[in-house]
Amino acid sequence: MSLNQNGGPNALDRLVTLLSKLPGVGKKSAGRISYHILDSDPSYARALAGELAGLHQAIRRCSNCGSFTETDPCPICADPGRDHSIICVVERAQDVRIIEESREFHGLFHVLGGLIAPLEGLGPNSLSIGQLVARLRGDNVKELILALNPTVEGDTTALYLQKLLKDFPVEVTRLASGLPVGGDLEYTDRLTLSRSFRGRVKV
Repeated sequence: MSLNQNGGPNALDRLVTLLSKLPGVGKKSAGRISYHILDSDPSYARALAGELAGLHQAIRRCSNCGSFTETDPCPICADPGRDHSIICVVERAQDVRIIEESREFHGLFHVLGGLIAPLEGLGPNSLSIGQLVARLRGDNVKELILALNPTVEGDTTALYLQKLLKDFPVEVTRLASGLPVGGDLEYTDRLTLSRSFRGRVKV
């Protein structure tokens, strides 16, 4: 680490430290990214900094599904061409984009904002389960697809939702064949995800 004239880390090292905090980016990758930015035209760094600085002002949560959007409601919730009788429940907002890229699903979404994980202090009240129940009471939803990762936390959350919604007039299904146990939707290829949607089962 290089020090500046005040004895602290210089601007490049501070950038490497910040970038290395991103998921999937280690110190080496953060260093390569930092040097790439430094070798690029200064206008690129200014544009990147501007987008990052204004990100939280430009992007918000959809008040209906909880996904990230520039408009509220989001384009998916506002699309009359989507099947509003089916809601796909996902853990994170980025899962919406992953499923959309598969082009297999044409209904609406609901982002839980996490999974039930008692060891991490995350219970049902920490998730947007209450908002989901409100949507089921207010909308004419016929099917709820649980597109949750096949992990212990995903299974726990799916079981909780299954018991919670047992008296609702809605069919609850879950992605089945194709998704590996302990896997992550983020790393699932399009064909596998498509087959999972087609092979979903009632729970």
